[in-house]
Amino acid sequence: MGTNDGEFDPEAPGSKEIGREMVDQETGLGSVMAHLYRGEVERTVHWRDRLDSTTNWAVTLLAAIVAYAFAGEASHAVILAGMLMGTVFLFIEARRFREYDIWRSRVRVIQENLFANALDPSQGIEHEAWRSTLSEDYRDPETKLSFRAAVSHRLRRVYLPLMGAMGVGWWFHRLAFAPGESVFERAAVPGLAGWVVVGLVVVYFLALILLAIPHDTSERGEASEADHGDLADE
Repeated sequence: MGTNDGEFDPEAPGSKEIGREMVDQETGLGSVMAHLYRGEVERTVHWRDRLDSTTNWAVTLLAAIVAYAFAGEASHAVILAGMLMGTVFLFIEARRFREYDIWRSRVRVIQENLFANALDPSQGIEHEAWRSTLSEDYRDPETKLSFRAAVSHRLRRVYLPLMGAMGVGWWFHRLAFAPGESVFERAAVPGLAGWVVVGLVVVYFLALILLAIPHDTSERGEASEADHGDLADE
């Protein structure tokens, strides 16, 4: 890819494939790609902000629910209702994360295969067909991450610890506000026996743990190598 002294050789085999011509002033493609990249970064930041906003609302609301439950004689069912609301926030955030992943994956493909190689073409390119796959993605955009993978990611990053804290708060609420009763008696709510409520809570947390386990490397997190290559690996 390069000459012996490390300088870029425009006649070297494959030099056009890495997009080096896009930084040539004669083509004008460098300016186009700069504006395109800036636009993709702005979209990524916009969806990142929406994710953070959802997380902030979830943390604030659930913390307020737990504080309210321990402040007076509120039923422990209030905390259970808060856990259900947290699940709703989880699904909303998973949907937003799938949208965020569209723009993030494009940014990473451009960074890895255009800018990195324009700066140092001697290292080669990350994905041979990155330009054709990126072009196809612009022609027919679609989400790269399954909803299950998005839920798994947000659980590991935010919601599993958050819901775990809610579960601990619910358990201690039962111990603090219903002395002298058995575990199941303390967990009862109108219309449901205590053992049913405890069983449902256990099943709920087992389901969250199972969902949080990634099925493959693409579900391990946005900083993983496989995650960066989602778009170009299609």
